[in-house]
Amino acid sequence: MAGHQKEKVVPDEVHQNQILRELYLKELRTQKLYTQYHVNPLRKVHTITRKPMSWHDNMEEPADDKFLNLIHHAAQEPRKKYSETQTESQEIGWFSEPLINPERDDRRLNHFKVYTDISLYKAKLWSLGEDDRHK
Repeated sequence: MAGHQKEKVVPDEVHQNQILRELYLKELRTQKLYTQYHVNPLRKVHTITRKPMSWHDNMEEPADDKFLNLIHHAAQEPRKKYSETQTESQEIGWFSEPLINPERDDRRLNHFKVYTDISLYKAKLWSLGEDDRHK
C-alpha cells in the first residue's frame, strides 16, 4: 500500500540561520568556563622523577601545606577518611573486629581435630596409598 508521500521542504536560509542561532545560544547557556583547577583527591598521584641537571628543578621551594594535607588525606584508607560507609560494597568489611573474644581454650567454639589410636592407624594406612575404605 503506497501511502501519501510528503515532499521534502527545503528550509530557506533565514530558517537555517534561526536554528543555528538557537543552538548557539543554548550552548552558551550550558557552558561553564573553569579557571580554577585542583587535584582530584580520589585518584592516586603518580610521581614523576625530575631531571637532575635542570636548574629550575633544583631550586628550593616552600612546601604547600594545604596541598600536602590534601594528598595525604586522599591516600588514606576509607575507614580513616569517613566515619561511615560511602557505598554498599564498603559495608561488608567496614567492621572487621571479631564480635567475640577468640579464646583458644573455650571448647564450645573450638573443635580441634582429635586423634585416637584407631584414627591415627587409619590415617597412616590411607597416606601410604592402601585403599581398604570399601571393605
